[in-house]
Amino acid sequence: MLTLSLVYFYISKTDNEEYLRIKINDVIVNVEIADTDAEKIKGLMNRTNLEENQGMLFIFSQEDYYSFWMKNMSIPIDIIFINKNKTVVDIWKNAQPCKENCISYVPKEKSMYILEVNANFTDRHNVTIGSEIFF
Repeated sequence: MLTLSLVYFYISKTDNEEYLRIKINDVIVNVEIADTDAEKIKGLMNRTNLEENQGMLFIFSQEDYYSFWMKNMSIPIDIIFINKNKTVVDIWKNAQPCKENCISYVPKEKSMYILEVNANFTDRHNVTIGSEIFF
């Protein structure tokens, strides 16, 4: 007997912001899209809250070693690096906010997508290197 699993996504626009619904393991995450330079620079800066199944997905035009930092962040996050095949290639867990002398988080392998979610999300939902992302 053949069993099919349907994976779906949608994009909606509200107040000039794009949202994408993605699946990672058995959890659906509603993410804001950061695909312009301005959106990538701003990221989640100055946010004081991020709901449990929310995040931000940074989309780049090609794979590379994109680095992220926590400058002007208010909440700790997990940073998930995803390659062009939508497979997790690295994870920085519980990255802490900073104001000065911030460290850069660089993946061990090239990535094309970076997903930022609440700290400890990856542990709670068993997201590991090799996990697949569907969108």
